[in-house]
Amino acid sequence: MRVTRIHTDLRVPDISAAREFYAGYLGLTDESIGMDWVTRFSSPESGANLQLVTRDATAPEDPVASIAVDDVEAAHDEARRRGFEIVHPLTTEPWGVRRFFVRAPDGNVLNILQHRD
Repeated sequence: MRVTRIHTDLRVPDISAAREFYAGYLGLTDESIGMDWVTRFSSPESGANLQLVTRDATAPEDPVASIAVDDVEAAHDEARRRGFEIVHPLTTEPWGVRRFFVRAPDGNVLNILQHRD
């Protein structure tokens, strides 16, 4: 398994209300990803980015980061082999990702995902 991308997931009560700060003040571009509960903001110049999440649509907990990998099944198998807590089972979501949530030993919940073609 190889990590290909990481997005910080910031929990906010209302994405619309947060837009002025992230787009207006920080000058990030809103990359609306077509869902009302999550959106991504990025800097066109540097590629730096973050995601705002009101609540995860299908999981029992919200992650602090979304980590894209090249083989989500291998990542899931390795997490289980190491005895890490799987918070959300390996699932193919309607919006085109296969993912699971794992709790790191420090308590943080991470969304491990792979985009489906």
